[in-house]
Amino acid sequence: MICAIVLAAGRSTRMGAQKLLLPFGRSTILGEVVHALSVPEVSRTFVVTGPDGAVARALAGRNVSVVTNPNAESEMLDSVRRGLRALPPDCEAVLVTPGDLPRLTPDLVRVLISAFRGSGKGIAVPVFAGRRGHPLLFSTRYVAEVLARYDDVGLRGLPRAHVEDVLEVPVTDRSVLSDVDTPDDYERERQSEI
Repeated sequence: MICAIVLAAGRSTRMGAQKLLLPFGRSTILGEVVHALSVPEVSRTFVVTGPDGAVARALAGRNVSVVTNPNAESEMLDSVRRGLRALPPDCEAVLVTPGDLPRLTPDLVRVLISAFRGSGKGIAVPVFAGRRGHPLLFSTRYVAEVLARYDDVGLRGLPRAHVEDVLEVPVTDRSVLSDVDTPDDYERERQSEI
């Protein structure tokens, strides 16, 4: 079983508004990410939200489990860890993605999972034009390690620590690099969907 964790607890300070709830495509930025994960290959999706409840309310009616990170000031790794602690015991691998990757697609999720399953590697990361992007997919055998390490570098420390166990999956879609942090980012991504 493969599970997904969506990181949606940030305060969106650079955007000036809750970026995950901004309109995008058929829904919102976060709604597009959740839609991309709604593929048969992903058995369960956990969305880690902040304490204010607005993002959790926006997920009502969606087939996701909400996990709350009560510390709005915490680092992203804290949200990753909260999501990992919520995983069911039969989860074999976990796909972790930021909630602000609005052009993530179901096809890209399928390609990443398929490559991971056939590789024998424990970590898979999409690569566009030589740059690693999101989401990161890794075996749950690394969960205890992520819970205990990488406070100084975040989740990117995992593939750095296990170079021999990383599968780089070449993709032709730059969406793996396209997160939304500022109003300019948002406008750029909206223009690219037209």
